[in-house]
Amino acid sequence: MEEASYDAYDAYEAPGDAPEKARGDYTGAVYGSLLAASVVVGAGTLGSFPRLQLILLLLGTGVVFWAAHVFARHFGARLAGQLSWTVIRRVSREERPIIEAAVPPALAVAISPLFDLGPQGIVWLALLVALAGQVGWATVAAQRAGASRRLMVVAGVVNLLLGLLIVLLKVGIQH
Repeated sequence: MEEASYDAYDAYEAPGDAPEKARGDYTGAVYGSLLAASVVVGAGTLGSFPRLQLILLLLGTGVVFWAAHVFARHFGARLAGQLSWTVIRRVSREERPIIEAAVPPALAVAISPLFDLGPQGIVWLALLVALAGQVGWATVAAQRAGASRRLMVVAGVVNLLLGLLIVLLKVGIQH
């Protein structure tokens, strides 16, 4: 009963969205990938940096944004309601893709020594991995939602354009 009433207060879901949630919500993965790309661009503008520092920055930022989303969903939408551990665990699990989206770019940074990349090469590798994740998750989300091929392409292109804006920001800041 507690969980059913929670959806009515949830700022991110309309009351009729619960069945879609069960099929998989990739919003956090798309958002987390864009966040990871932004972190990489920001770190890349600072010049040379240790790989471990960028890995920790990616993962740490993912955790902080995950916690912020969990907090907002619990307390921003339910100030008048009462929380239960069941709801807290469920929302924490639902927002987990924000953290998971930071893992592939962090792994790209971790394995970058295999490619003998300098600091800017590492940044570009991590950025491309984050953007590929963003476009991929958006496309998968559209497909899993039952979208037509055309709408799947639109979702991928829109997310590619958002990613290209991040790339333009990176190029613009460095020049």
